[in-house]
Amino acid sequence: MTKFINETANYLAEKGFENPEIGIILGTGLGQLVSHIENPIEISYNHIPNFPTATVEFHKGKLIYGSIEGKRVIVMQGRFHLYEGYSLRDVTFPVRIMKALGIHTLLVSNASGAINLNYKKGEIMLIDDHINLQGGSPLAFKGVEQLGERFVDMSEPYSKVLNNKLTNIAKQNNIKLHEGVYVSVVGPQLETRAEYRFLRIIGADAVGMSTVPEVIVGNHLGLNVAAVSVLTDECDPDNLEKVDIAEIIAMANKAEPNMITLFKALIKEI
Repeated sequence: MTKFINETANYLAEKGFENPEIGIILGTGLGQLVSHIENPIEISYNHIPNFPTATVEFHKGKLIYGSIEGKRVIVMQGRFHLYEGYSLRDVTFPVRIMKALGIHTLLVSNASGAINLNYKKGEIMLIDDHINLQGGSPLAFKGVEQLGERFVDMSEPYSKVLNNKLTNIAKQNNIKLHEGVYVSVVGPQLETRAEYRFLRIIGADAVGMSTVPEVIVGNHLGLNVAAVSVLTDECDPDNLEKVDIAEIIAMANKAEPNMITLFKALIKEI
C-alpha cells in the first residue's frame, strides 16, 4: 500500500495539490461547499492513479484543491462506500492520500436518518461518537503497522476541541445543532422497523452507510477529526414511511447551507 500511496500523492503534488492543511469529505447531496473554493484545481477520480471511482449517481467523483477562508483544502466531492463493492481499504484510501499530501485535520459530512425521535429531518447532528456495524475494520490488514499504530485508541475519535468550536459557531449563527451517536451500516438497503428499534436500543441517534471507516483511518493517521450528519429522514419504526431517495437528496440540499456555514467558520478558526 505504501507504494500506491506514494505514487498517488506524487501524481497529485505534480498537479498542484501542494501542502493542503484540511481534508474534507462531502456526503450525499452535500456537494455545494465546492462553490466556495478559491482557485480550484479539479481532477476526476478516474484520472487519479490507484483511486477508486464513485459509482453512485449523486456522488460527483472529483478531488478538488484550493483555499477556503485562507486555508489550503483538499475536498472529496463524492465518497466511496462498501455497498458499491469496494473494500474498507478502498473506501479509506483517499484519507491516506490526503494525509500523505500534508493535511492535519479531517472534516466529514454525511446524510443520515434520524433514529432519535427528538431529531427532525432538515436538522444537523454533530457526531460525538459512533458505532461500527459494517462488519470489519479498515485497519485489519497485514502491514498496517507500517502506516500507524495497529491498536488505535478510539476513546475520542472526534476531536473535543473541534466539536466545541462547532457548537459555539452554531450558537453564534442560530443553527440548531444536535450532538449524538452515529451508527454506520453496510446498506444499500434501508433499515427494517425491527432494525431501527435495535439501533435505538444500542444507543444510536442517527444511521448511515459511511463515515466510520474514514474516521477510523483519520485517527490511525493522527488527524484531528470532526463530522456532521445532515438528517434527511425520520426513522420512527411505529410510523415508518417508504423512503424516497429523491426526497432525501432534496432534504440534504435544504440543510446544506447550515453545514457550509459551520465548516467555513471552523476552517477560519483552525
